[in-house]
Amino acid sequence: MNRRKWIYSAGSAALAFTGMATGSREAQAQEHRPSLFFREDWAESPAALPVTQEHVTHQDLQLELYGPGREGIKKSNHDQPYDDPFYIWSGEAEGNWAVALRHRGQMVDLSRQGKIVWRSKQQGLRQLRMVLRLADGNWLVSEEADGPSLDWRIREFVLSDTRWYGLDINTVVERALAKSPDLRRVDAVGFTDLMRGGRTTACSRLDWIEVYGHGVPR
Repeated sequence: MNRRKWIYSAGSAALAFTGMATGSREAQAQEHRPSLFFREDWAESPAALPVTQEHVTHQDLQLELYGPGREGIKKSNHDQPYDDPFYIWSGEAEGNWAVALRHRGQMVDLSRQGKIVWRSKQQGLRQLRMVLRLADGNWLVSEEADGPSLDWRIREFVLSDTRWYGLDINTVVERALAKSPDLRRVDAVGFTDLMRGGRTTACSRLDWIEVYGHGVPR
């Protein structure tokens, strides 16, 4: 083999190796960083009290309502302003409440850079928090929360940065701090503000929610 051909062959091999290494790194990054597991936007239909399964747009998600105030959770919308979203509203809840969404076919691993993103607006002293049901049936509620805002805003939660408390799902009241909960098999994801509704001046609103994690077969 002459020198020119040898250099060309060596260069091609080096490029191929580099490409394989780059592809391997990208594959590892994709495997490590979770993609969108589900997003729920709620049906674009007239306001209804309480919210029901027919208001869930994702065909694989099952709606679950908990707590003494669950019948007061409304799927709301207004004609004005013109861009008012279709959202969940807690203003008429007569006690603590929680909303959860369960994927019918899969659990989700939220332990590896799992995230929850939502668009919400709270008023009064309301702090909207994440809730999770683990594979063993235990419930958690997040210490981190999304507080009051004069307008809709998007909030991202990195779950590895979050501390969790146990949750009594019947009363929707927090329990003791959960030490190193296992988020590898999460059965349902939702939200609560751990308070009853106070109409327009004291309420939580959630426009949409996204969950990023690795799907796990049931």
